[in-house]
Amino acid sequence: MYQLTQTLKEGEMRLLEAPFPALTEGALLVRNHYSVISAGTEGKTVKDARLGYISKARTRQKEVQQVISSVKTNGFMTTYGMVMNKLEAPSPLGYSCAGEVLAVGRGVTGFKPGDRVACGGTSANHAEVVAVPKNLCAKVPAGVDLRHAAFTTIAAIAMQGVRQADLSLGANCVVIGLGLVGLLTVQLLEAAGVQTIGIDIEPEHVALGRAAGATRAFDRNTSGLEEAVLDLTRGAGTDAVIITAGTSSLDPVELAGRLCRKKGRVVIVGAVPTGFSREHYYKKELDLRMSCSYGPGRYDALYEERGIDYPIGYVRWTENRNMQAYLDLLSRGKLKPEPLITHVFSFEQAPEAYRLILDRTEPFAGILLEYDVEKAVTERVVLASASKPAPADVSIGFVGAGSFAQNVLLPIVKDQGTLVGVATARPPSARGIADKYGFVYCTGDADEIVSDARISTVFVVTRHDLHAHYVIQALRNGKHVFVEKPLCMNLDELNEIRDEYERSNVHLMVGYNRRFAPLLQRLRATLPDDLPRAINYRINAGTVPPDHWIHDKHHGGGRVIGEVCHFVDLARYLTGASITSVAAHAMSDPHDLQDTLTVSLGFENGSTASIAYFSNGNKNLRKEYLEVFCGGRVAILDDFRRLTIYADRITRVKSRNQDKGHREEISRFLHAVRTGASAPIPFEEIYDSTRATLKILESIQTQEPVGIWV
Repeated sequence: MYQLTQTLKEGEMRLLEAPFPALTEGALLVRNHYSVISAGTEGKTVKDARLGYISKARTRQKEVQQVISSVKTNGFMTTYGMVMNKLEAPSPLGYSCAGEVLAVGRGVTGFKPGDRVACGGTSANHAEVVAVPKNLCAKVPAGVDLRHAAFTTIAAIAMQGVRQADLSLGANCVVIGLGLVGLLTVQLLEAAGVQTIGIDIEPEHVALGRAAGATRAFDRNTSGLEEAVLDLTRGAGTDAVIITAGTSSLDPVELAGRLCRKKGRVVIVGAVPTGFSREHYYKKELDLRMSCSYGPGRYDALYEERGIDYPIGYVRWTENRNMQAYLDLLSRGKLKPEPLITHVFSFEQAPEAYRLILDRTEPFAGILLEYDVEKAVTERVVLASASKPAPADVSIGFVGAGSFAQNVLLPIVKDQGTLVGVATARPPSARGIADKYGFVYCTGDADEIVSDARISTVFVVTRHDLHAHYVIQALRNGKHVFVEKPLCMNLDELNEIRDEYERSNVHLMVGYNRRFAPLLQRLRATLPDDLPRAINYRINAGTVPPDHWIHDKHHGGGRVIGEVCHFVDLARYLTGASITSVAAHAMSDPHDLQDTLTVSLGFENGSTASIAYFSNGNKNLRKEYLEVFCGGRVAILDDFRRLTIYADRITRVKSRNQDKGHREEISRFLHAVRTGASAPIPFEEIYDSTRATLKILESIQTQEPVGIWV
């Protein structure tokens, strides 16, 4: 199938042949009939992508600071590679479409193949086939034209703005900005019995505002504009102003203050600055409100990704119910979107549609892309003829390939084996990665990777909740497995993996790279054999926002499972003994993140380790500081850059670049696969470290030490 994409590097736009998106739990697979181009949002995205590097930097100050910080930590060349990966990756466009359901994911009710649906959100792209979470899909009533249904998501934005204005029957409202969202706002207000006045700086949009049903529509530059609004509102001023314009000017919000009556409301829907003067807002006691996209549920992963709805008795109008309300109004003939459609392009002509927006060669409002639904579409993309790997080679498949895989794993792996297949949930990502690294094919179906007979070795680099599933499936299919940490998220998964591994004859490796760091190897070699160690490991982890997926108990499992496991494993490696006990204490926080904590580990040989994992520090302090005391010696490793050994004499070793062992880790794993040599990390150590990590959570909950085998 084909998808419209662009790159941030040059702003190049093209129809990219890509695999079907992954049909995940709680999602619908939809064949698009129509999608709508949002001239404001998408036009800005495309325009910004075509800026030069300096101009891009000026518009992305936050990202520039992140690059500077990365250079300090990772070095220039590593950071350069990360930035270029981001700039060269094909990105999808679009967020409002309508079509026919092809399939429904596990856990979806109320939809079936053949249903007509309107879809919204970041996955409702300009593509022949999309996969959209169920709470971002709404059934299209019989008799409603799919051309009109394709506007549903954009109409939901307009509807949420109207709801924020909180207007009653017979009220009046000014809409500033008569682009597509503004025109839909006009129609919704008029359908609700609100006298509507439109204002725009473009004469053509003013004419469209009148056609859309506005009581009156004015050019912003009309003399006597404020007096005309006063006259239409019987001298009181308007009850509310909804700003749907997008501009860097303060004029819309200043004008709104002048047009409103005392105690009126100003609702900001479009991207406008709010640094207004105090005079009118203060004297009139105006209520300034922001309208968040499609409505309640937007940007809430529990609602959008996991399909957990807000009870209607507490949240009457969610983003999905706003979408449904628009479709119901269409069904009842209360809205007339046809006059708003100024252009219809075939999907193949999509780049021409964007040229129209950027060059403004003629007036436009609603721009539709129409898809050829009779054309056959393919589920995966084959880029090269598959050849059987040489006996000494390793044939590799990737399940998941996010930023870590692209920035760290793939640059190492690509020279050490034959890359056969890659599966990611997002089609442009799968195709971009396949092109860049030379995979034979790309797909959205991860099961295809773990069952492909040509693939001997599977790398699992998905979100944490999927690790155990794909590890088990790959082991059952006789594949060697490299899984990025964590191995799994609970003891049941761990024991199932153990049982499956013991029945297999393959290698299983977890991405505990720190074991293989050169300075860490040197540190371990200096310690006396057969003596217990005392370890003190401080990690200045830094904060991660509470709404980040890693904190989600379902997807990420929290930072103990996702990150602290690294340091538990390293302590296990340095002591060379099984972990026998865990005691952990987490600092209380309002979100119960449990990401500032101390952990005490006891070992079978008498060693002890203290892990201090702190999220409440300062980023100017180096991240990791490891001290190992043993037999009259002390070794200190400072952030994998400096090693100091205190023995009969003091030895200091510095590394030019921070090397945390990723290359050595991968090389040794693939060497073991290729030659049949012993695994770089024995499975009993992987099992031991994983079990101890899971017991940390138990200790935090019970506030008591926990025996590992209890």
